[in-house]
Amino acid sequence: MSAFLEPVVGHPLFHLALTLTAFQAALHLSKVSGIVFLQPVLVSAAVVIAVLTFAGISYDDYLKGVSILTLLLGPATVALAVPLYQNLSRIRRLLWPIVITVSLGGIVASVSTLLLGGLMGIDHQLLMTLAPKSVTSPIAMLVANQAGGIAALAAVFVLLTGILGAVFGPSLLSLCRVTHPAAVGMALGLTAHAVGTSRALEEGQEHGAYAALAMSLMGVGTAIFLPLALATI
Repeated sequence: MSAFLEPVVGHPLFHLALTLTAFQAALHLSKVSGIVFLQPVLVSAAVVIAVLTFAGISYDDYLKGVSILTLLLGPATVALAVPLYQNLSRIRRLLWPIVITVSLGGIVASVSTLLLGGLMGIDHQLLMTLAPKSVTSPIAMLVANQAGGIAALAAVFVLLTGILGAVFGPSLLSLCRVTHPAAVGMALGLTAHAVGTSRALEEGQEHGAYAALAMSLMGVGTAIFLPLALATI
């Protein structure tokens, strides 16, 4: 790395500025191009990794530099209650279908992961890491750690799950002729958590409300019941 870049890379705000700039640029690129594979989270993550590798910055140093973003992850998740409140009347009318959908979706997401992983010969620790992949990172990391998995790796699987769900989810739903806002939103929120919810909000406010509800209920259910189920394995 050249001497010219050393003061820039060494600045306390470099990591934060890099992350925010990469995401905003990726978001703009996604909107302008309309290419489904240019998912903002995926593109910005690739840019950040490339810059960190080129600059020789360790992950621990980067994590310290963006600690404020980690701190804001909780409030950002709570803020998803806004579209929930704005669509509360619609949600009340579909209360029981929502509860049944979330319950079945959570069971299928976890059981299918464990069954496929077992058939492929994945070891127990990695299975425990994969099991909570369909919920937000803070919950997934906690559940994975409690079950004997690897918390840091669980966050990676959560990110990959969210990106794949956001990229392919809308197209698959359209192919299956699923167009109702509740169904689309619930599917994205259940399978792709926060990234899917962000993608659902692009489809419409009602889509985002159902996605946020599904993601929240999925997170609560996973945090309560999955550790109990995994303890018996």
